[in-house]
Amino acid sequence: MGALSEILIQHPGTAELALLQPAMAGLQRGHIILLEPPYQPQALGLAELGLDISRILWLRCKTHSDALWSAEQILRSASCAALLFWPSQIRSENLRRLHLAAQSGNTLFTVIRAQQQALNPSPAPLRLKLQRVALGLQVEIIKRRGTQAHAPLIIPQARLAAMYRARPDTTIYEHEHVEHPLIIDNSVASNLTNNITSRTQAARVVAGRTPTTAQHRNFPAELAG
Repeated sequence: MGALSEILIQHPGTAELALLQPAMAGLQRGHIILLEPPYQPQALGLAELGLDISRILWLRCKTHSDALWSAEQILRSASCAALLFWPSQIRSENLRRLHLAAQSGNTLFTVIRAQQQALNPSPAPLRLKLQRVALGLQVEIIKRRGTQAHAPLIIPQARLAAMYRARPDTTIYEHEHVEHPLIIDNSVASNLTNNITSRTQAARVVAGRTPTTAQHRNFPAELAG
C-alpha cells in the first residue's frame, strides 16, 4: 500500500488477480481500477474471485501517454482503493514517477507486465514473477525489502481453487465473444472520470453514454515513450 509493486507474468491470466485477491478483498472501501487490461474484464470471473463488481471500474485510454497520465492522477488523488495497471510499454522513468505518486497516498498499486521485463531496472520495492507449474503457481520474489529470497514459493493448485468461490477454472478476461460484459454504474464512472481525465474512457454498458469529463493535462512527452 502506498508504493509500487510489480507482477511479471507469462501471459494474461497467469493467476495474477487470484494472487491479488486477498489484498483486494480486504479493501473496505473505494473503487478498484483496472487500467488498460489486455482483454475486456469478465464480470462473472471477477465475481467468482469474491470481488464486488460495483466497486470495479475498467478504464481504457486512447494513447499510452493518456494511460500514464491517468495512472498518476488516480494515485495522487488517493480517491481509489486499488489501481491495477497493464502498460503496453513503460520506461523506468515512468515507473519512478508513478512510484512517487503512489507514496503520496495509500492506494494498492500494482503494475502487471511481461516476464521479459524482469531484467530491466525498476523502482518497485516488491517484484514478483509468476509461472504456472504442475503443482500450482510458482511465485519467484525477484526483489523485496530486506534479505533476498532464494527459493520460489509454490501456491498449491488446491489453494488457488479455493480463492474462487465456485469454479477453479474461472477466467477473468473476455478473449473473444463477450457474453457477460463488465457493468458499472454510470454515476460512479462519471464522478471518477470528472476527477481524472477526458481522454480516459470508462467502461460503459449500462446506459450507453460517455461519462462527462473535465479538462486534462498531458503526461510529459519525453516520458511517454
